[in-house]
Amino acid sequence: MGSKLTYDSWDEDYVHQLQNGFKDFVDVIKWAYKEYEEKMIYACSFGAEGVVLVDIISKINPFAKIVFLDTDLHFRETYELIERIKEKYPTLNIEMVKPALSVNQQSEYYGDRLWEKNPNLCCYLRKIQPLKKVLTNHDAWMTGLRREQSSTRKNINYINKDDKFGKIKICPLIHWSWEDVWSYIRVQQIPYNQLHDQHYPSIGCEPCTAKVLEGTNLRAGRWINKEKTECGLHT
Repeated sequence: MGSKLTYDSWDEDYVHQLQNGFKDFVDVIKWAYKEYEEKMIYACSFGAEGVVLVDIISKINPFAKIVFLDTDLHFRETYELIERIKEKYPTLNIEMVKPALSVNQQSEYYGDRLWEKNPNLCCYLRKIQPLKKVLTNHDAWMTGLRREQSSTRKNINYINKDDKFGKIKICPLIHWSWEDVWSYIRVQQIPYNQLHDQHYPSIGCEPCTAKVLEGTNLRAGRWINKEKTECGLHT
């Protein structure tokens, strides 16, 4: 198959052959940037997996494009981490992508604290729509999803047909454990979000993220007392 793999040219047999041919996560990332070049973007949440991928990508493509979906509702620690990452990896092209509506404008249109009344709509406005706009000019995007994170992620592959955005989604860290992630962070001495040291394993927007008890699911602190378990980017 000579042409680039895209959503519209998805070929199950070809993708299966590709998946089985990768030696490891580095192979996946190298293939992705060779395949898509400027049409590849990494959407980073700057969680533990996120900073690991930033470091690996910087060694493979020092000028890679990285986007952070800046909802204007993130923790102060998250914004501080992004500045530290920018200093450590100055050649990476890190862009803060904002929603069409400010938090105040959203309150005017939909009422105060939409994240409490209708968290799905809030995520749609502040995360899904902005990413959809960014992906208009790209064929593929990369994420730090891991299979062990949750039951909704246990079947993800290195290369995925993303029906939500009509793109190819690349997930190099699918086989990594939580221990693998932290071992890499420590050995490589990568800056990470200080909230991880305060029982916040999975960090999203401040109003929708809580501490978790030792031994509970890593994503148990997201959208407490709601049926919601995902922001919608990966469902």
